[in-house]
Amino acid sequence: MSTSDFSLTISVDQTPTDAFKAITNVRGWWSEEIEGSTEKLNDVFHYHYEDVHLATIKLIEVIPNKKVVWLIEKNYFKFTKDKTEWTGNTISFDILEKDNQTQIRFTHNGLVPAYECYDICTNAWTQYIQESLRDLIVTGKGKPNGKGKPTTADEARLGSQK
Repeated sequence: MSTSDFSLTISVDQTPTDAFKAITNVRGWWSEEIEGSTEKLNDVFHYHYEDVHLATIKLIEVIPNKKVVWLIEKNYFKFTKDKTEWTGNTISFDILEKDNQTQIRFTHNGLVPAYECYDICTNAWTQYIQESLRDLIVTGKGKPNGKGKPTTADEARLGSQK
């Protein structure tokens, strides 16, 4: 991992099993509009938020209760000049036990400040990981974007620029 890759760590009192189940329940914390399977090795799912962001993602590493890694096979942003930012990036969720807590380290490998989407993407990931995923693990209910309903202020703004 490069030091400029975007990374966040959260800690919860729940078990690594609880964290793993929540991470692989992508509809529960990122978007209700996920199509495809999101739990097992080689599963492929499609994410979209209106016509603003579309992605095809494959699970390339799954170690129950320890790690999940996604490969962004295809990506499109309506709001960037380079429509393929993220394509080829990996996103990893490392699950560790530390000090009687479970830590989840989220890393978007390749999401670097040179990316046109960096500010919007890091703001969105921060909200999704620190709020929605954390809430899903802790309370059983996340805050994913719903069908046609944005979760972040940037999604709302970008979706309204039609």
